[in-house]
Amino acid sequence: MARGTRPRQAFIGSFTAAGGRGIVTAAVHPDHGALTATGTTDGLPDPSWLALAPDGDTLYAVSESADGAVAAYRPTGGGLVPAGPPVSVDGSGPTHLSLFRGHVLTANYGSGSVTAVPVRPDGTLARRASGVLRHTGSGPRAPRQQGPHAHQVQPDPSGRWAVSVDLGTDSVRVCALADGALTVHRETALRPGSGPRHLAFHPDGTHAYVLNELSPTLTVCRWDAGDGALRPLTEVPVLPGAPSGDAYPSGIVVSPDGRFLWTATRGADVLTVFAVEGATVRPAGTVSCGGHWPRALAEAGGHLYAANERSGDVTWFAVDRRTGLPRRAGALRVPAASCVVFA
Repeated sequence: MARGTRPRQAFIGSFTAAGGRGIVTAAVHPDHGALTATGTTDGLPDPSWLALAPDGDTLYAVSESADGAVAAYRPTGGGLVPAGPPVSVDGSGPTHLSLFRGHVLTANYGSGSVTAVPVRPDGTLARRASGVLRHTGSGPRAPRQQGPHAHQVQPDPSGRWAVSVDLGTDSVRVCALADGALTVHRETALRPGSGPRHLAFHPDGTHAYVLNELSPTLTVCRWDAGDGALRPLTEVPVLPGAPSGDAYPSGIVVSPDGRFLWTATRGADVLTVFAVEGATVRPAGTVSCGGHWPRALAEAGGHLYAANERSGDVTWFAVDRRTGLPRRAGALRVPAASCVVFA
């Protein structure tokens, strides 16, 4: 079935070790974005991050465990069915994954590495990884930065490069993939001790925004796809005033039209709105996440969604088209929710 003819679905990851149900499937109301749970799939430990194939026919999930793995699933009318057994990523604690040039890439936080697993033409995974890129380095914030901790990996808008964000080394690596092996094209250093967690590109393909976890800030960067170069320009706070302790920023999303950027901060249980004009990023307001410990954000159909890990729910918000400010519209109970993606 063509993706455009399917009723819209959401897939929600969770931490089974903290009481999560695995991957929760939900129907999405076409008008007001409300979520209604339709099924669960609990065969994979701690499926904390998910990614959907462009054709919508396969969902991929990491297993954020000591023996890290990635698995593929086929979406059905109201749930998921496995598309083969889980595949080892030859790394520990994978926290993120994405699709890039016929491979699933995973960012392995525990082992500080990025893994490439080939994807077969039918969307299933090869039996083993084709390559592992091991990060090196450290940062000044002990104990969080005593070694590398790859937290995210994703393709750039041109599809030429993969970028991996490393909290432990205060850097972003721009990588190429050839013959199943990842190589570092360029490594960009960010402010020592900032602890970069996730990066989001602007739709214009010329800017990127790095959310830092160890300091509640956003690093605005210029992105040159032709040269594969990320150049930091400025760093701005994501919270009003100076936090009294660790704030733990987590999720970041840029609106499809590029006018707004939203971040989540777990320690303050808030979402921050920025008005965006390329390299100019201006704070526009802060609202409650509607729960506790917002781990990830997603935007779909003009609505914003927050996966609140410790309150065990996914909240959704209507977004003011003029100001970008979210207004809470509802919530779905999902124990230990960690991320949400949409088909």
